[in-house]
This record gives sequence, structure tokens and C-alpha cells, in this order.
Amino acid sequence: VTHSIPACIGSMTINSKQLDNESPVSIFAVNKCYVTVQDGTFFDGSGFAALVREGYKVRSDVNITLEFRTTAVHGVLLGVSSAKVDAVGLEIVNGKVLFHVNNGAGRITTTYEPRGTNSLCDGKWHKLQANKSKHRISLIVDGNVVQTDNPYTQSTSADTNNPIYVGGYPADVKQNCLTSKSSFQGCLRNLVLTKGQQADLFDFSRAFDLRGVFPHSCPGAEH
Repeated sequence: VTHSIPACIGSMTINSKQLDNESPVSIFAVNKCYVTVQDGTFFDGSGFAALVREGYKVRSDVNITLEFRTTAVHGVLLGVSSAKVDAVGLEIVNGKVLFHVNNGAGRITTTYEPRGTNSLCDGKWHKLQANKSKHRISLIVDGNVVQTDNPYTQSTSADTNNPIYVGGYPADVKQNCLTSKSSFQGCLRNLVLTKGQQADLFDFSRAFDLRGVFPHSCPGAEH
């Protein structure tokens, strides 16, 4: 086993002596346990999770689904880029959800604008689906569908080969389809990227880089 246990551990004794976990000698990627807890991964607004070290190839089709809960009106949800211009990006900007795609010919954006600025940033769970099918892109937020016409109909493949960055990205990494640098603050769960019949459910505890991200444990909404 090479990854940590997604759990809370307390009252540990060794040889009848209780360990003091309030003042450890060293600590790494360990968060406090919450009184009320929900499934999901907590992002404290300072970092990101990096998945698929060898690079994720978006190419012609991808369907991204996730659920998010936040009170912040800005934040990166997900980005996959290439060293050139090809990329996809999902972000919250001023309480709107933006889905950007660049297949090489130019960036196109689909925007979901809720009725109120804070209606998606109300601390409740919201379901998001972003779909890229060749040159067409669409966004479904809480069942509401928005689509955008793409003038670049001949350009159909986003040739990415970089990791998937979730909730933010490092300062030295280029993201061609994100406008925000704000790290996401809140909780994410059920991140799935589907290509054809292949659906990948991503487990954040298996990310190759986690900064300010605490897998499998979200503080309850009332706290």
C-alpha cells in the first residue's frame, strides 16, 4: 500500500501509553477531524491536486462530471493543458461557471450564469457536467444546459499531454484554458472523466501532488 488511509484516527496507545497527537514531532498532509463530516475532498483555498503524472490526453471527446460546494465566487475547478495552446479548463468566475476549450484554432467558452451571483456559491452541493464532443462544447449545471457555437469547426482535437490539475495549479505551470489563478476553496466529490466507454473516477488520495487538499473528508456544511 503506497497511499495514506482516508480516515480519522484517535486515542492510539502503544504499550499502554497514549500517544500525544496534539504536538507531533513532524506532520505531513494530516488535517483535523470534523465533528460533522461529509463525503468529498476539502480544498482549503491555498493549493491544488495533481492527477495523472504521465499526462491526460483529452483529444476529440471528453465528458467531465463533478459536484462542488463553496462559498467563494472565484476558483479553479479543473485544467488540462498542453505546452502549446490546446487545453480544456473549468472555473468559477464571479459566481459563474466557465468551460473553456481550445482545440488549437482558438479558445471557445461556454458560460453558465445563475440568477444570483451567490446562488452557486451558497455552500450547498451543485452538480456540474462539461462535455466536449469534437468542436462542440456544452455545460450542464444543476440540470440547466448551455451550449456555445464554435466557429472553428475543422479543429476537433485538444492534444493535451499534461497532468490534470484540480482546484488550482502551480505558479510555474501554464494553463491555456483558465483565466483565474484563484485556488478553489470548498469541497469537491465524484470527479469522473469519461471518454467513450472508459470512465475514470479520480481518487484524490492517489494524487501525485497535493497541496492544501484533504481527501475523503469535508467539514459539514453547518460548520
